[in-house]
Amino acid sequence: MAKRLVGPVALLMLAGSPSAAQEFPPGFVDPAPLLAAVAEEIGEADLRCLSYSGSGGYAGAVGQTFENAVNIDWPRIGSLDNYTRTINWEAGTSVETFDREPGLAPASWKYGLGWRSGTPTQAHTRQTHVTNGEFSWHMDGDGPAVAVHPEIAEVYQLDMWLNPHGFLKAARMPGANPVAFWRWEQIEKGRDGNVVAPVKMHVVAIEMFGKYRVDATINPQNLIQRLKTTVNIPALGDFNIEHESTNFVSIDGVKWPTNWHSHQGWDDNWQFYRQSTGHNAYGGPFPDIRPNDCGDPVPVPESVAEADWSTEVTVDEIADGVYRLGGNPAASYMVEFSDFVAVFEAPGDEEWSLKVIDRITQLAPGKPIRWVIASHPHFDHIGGLRTYLHVGSTIVTHMINLEFLNHDVLTYEPRTIKPDIVSKWPPTELAEGYNYEAVQENYVITDNERILRVYYVQPLRHVAGMLMAYLPAERIAFQSALFDTHEPPRPAQLPSMRALHTQVERMSLDVETLAPVHGEPVPWSVFLDALEQLEQ
Repeated sequence: MAKRLVGPVALLMLAGSPSAAQEFPPGFVDPAPLLAAVAEEIGEADLRCLSYSGSGGYAGAVGQTFENAVNIDWPRIGSLDNYTRTINWEAGTSVETFDREPGLAPASWKYGLGWRSGTPTQAHTRQTHVTNGEFSWHMDGDGPAVAVHPEIAEVYQLDMWLNPHGFLKAARMPGANPVAFWRWEQIEKGRDGNVVAPVKMHVVAIEMFGKYRVDATINPQNLIQRLKTTVNIPALGDFNIEHESTNFVSIDGVKWPTNWHSHQGWDDNWQFYRQSTGHNAYGGPFPDIRPNDCGDPVPVPESVAEADWSTEVTVDEIADGVYRLGGNPAASYMVEFSDFVAVFEAPGDEEWSLKVIDRITQLAPGKPIRWVIASHPHFDHIGGLRTYLHVGSTIVTHMINLEFLNHDVLTYEPRTIKPDIVSKWPPTELAEGYNYEAVQENYVITDNERILRVYYVQPLRHVAGMLMAYLPAERIAFQSALFDTHEPPRPAQLPSMRALHTQVERMSLDVETLAPVHGEPVPWSVFLDALEQLEQ
């Protein structure tokens, strides 16, 4: 992929660009002179690679808000201290290093998109994230290179071109097919002050990797001040990424922005389009600019190049008719009833969920998956909900999550980057509106023989609208992200553990086995010991 994106950096006009005599449809203009003017203004022809750095940057975790509300930022988990990024467009590489407080986030998470709970937690302060062509990997401290999932790696690859100089270089590549148009913009109210007189902007749009449209907004000073693209995430489908760059400085004839601000999700103050909107994913001042500082070569480690991402569903029966369906960082639990099945949690994506559903149909032939309990609305835990909706399941969620799920997730809205089953063939129930149940305090699923109780967990720091489930006869409690057993207990999870303990005590639940979404089931006594240890 990187080789396809390498091209001459000295060329100022697009190869094969339209001639001056060519006519364009109303509203559209010739992109070539626009790109040429920007290239001259920012000294793009003389730039092969660049390093920039600074402290005080922030890192937001996409999809991890406490609750969905208007203009709520993604939570800033740690900071990007001592940050340095080196982009080499000729080599198709990006290297980022920064310091962040350990113990708060997955080591695999950079910032913005890519949060995968259930993977190892960051253990060291120094973090390294590298992209080389189609491969990306991360290193926790001096630890080994760990491959990044291919779908996130492709977004990381795309991101190295989402800057003014990178966009110009990408616009010359085969298949970019730039188009340009103009419009009047009134800038933004709020961060940019009051609405000002309209400014005539030009936009040049290109296509990258054969599927991503990237738009560059060019101001009257021939500077690219905004870059926008759309990627896919399992929870929401088409997902907006928008980078804004300001405070350009000139060094050795090259102009580069020193302030960055990125939205991941729509910047929608009035929520016309999304309930989950307007969230800042990362940004900050990075004033140390070093043009043509290419850094050292970054060959792809053998372990990364040969990483095997094929996974199979593992099945463990933890009680009669109760199964843990694992094989991914987040598991699901199946409870079989006399004539139907209930499932606790639908993490991952459609591909994984279809595998899990297939195993369920083998374990309980002919029984519909009547219910799927969504513990909480964090994006990495709801990526499979639409798949269960597709097979006829009713989604059980807390009432405060319903508007977000029904408006943003459980829709028949088209998905242009990666269409899924529901967007292609939406079931009638989706429009009819009987595909969910809203829980306030508790809910019961039963066939008059087996009882599965669903409880609201009182407010905690991790997320609002959290549900757990409990089988009284088997004394099994199912929970997600309240206590993980895939790694040793960590202080950052103590508030969630206290909330779980309080709920069990308040409802007088006689728990023998605690079944987590992240990790293997453990005796309740293991949880109590961990809670006591952390509270000392």
